[in-house]
Amino acid sequence: MTIIVHHLNNSRSQRILWLLEELGEAYDVRRYERDRKTMRAPAALRAIHPLGRSPVVEVDGHRLIETGAIMEYLVARAGGRFGAPADAEGAIRWRQFLHYAEGSMMPPLLALLVVGKLGLLGRPARPTVQGMLDDHLDWLESELASRPYFAGPDFSAADMMMSFPIEASRARGGLDESRPHLIGWLERIQARPAYQAALRTGGHYAYA
Repeated sequence: MTIIVHHLNNSRSQRILWLLEELGEAYDVRRYERDRKTMRAPAALRAIHPLGRSPVVEVDGHRLIETGAIMEYLVARAGGRFGAPADAEGAIRWRQFLHYAEGSMMPPLLALLVVGKLGLLGRPARPTVQGMLDDHLDWLESELASRPYFAGPDFSAADMMMSFPIEASRARGGLDESRPHLIGWLERIQARPAYQAALRTGGHYAYA
């Protein structure tokens, strides 16, 4: 049965397309475009899931939401490809970064986005929010100083999960060449053939 991905442009669902390309899985994309003024998902997504958010994946008779949960399901379904390393420390890091991407790193990025939209009203809060994000970026830079990928020496689903917040940080969160390990990691993952194939399938992606 072909996997169906309900894909919203410039969203977290790009990571699911990427994983499926890495796995060589057949999939069908149902596209949705953000409202150009509000940048919100269209109402049509609510017909797929009441929250009206992406990604939503239909696979094996299930309708799944939450990028990390979808990643875990697809990795397990593929026999553990791009899953946790065999060593205990690597396995802990894999699971940690799989959930850290959304649970810890995205909140300050979203706050920064809201502050930016407030214009002059948001300006006083920006240094505080930027400082929170900088703490994350500094820690991640130190993590990649000792290994090429987040879970260990090999590329994994943890790196795919981390791609969106780090790409967003590069676009609007102050990530630049002053953190060379993060920039080098970003260049490596974006050069992967499956990443490029997912971009062609998903359409315009502002963070590539």
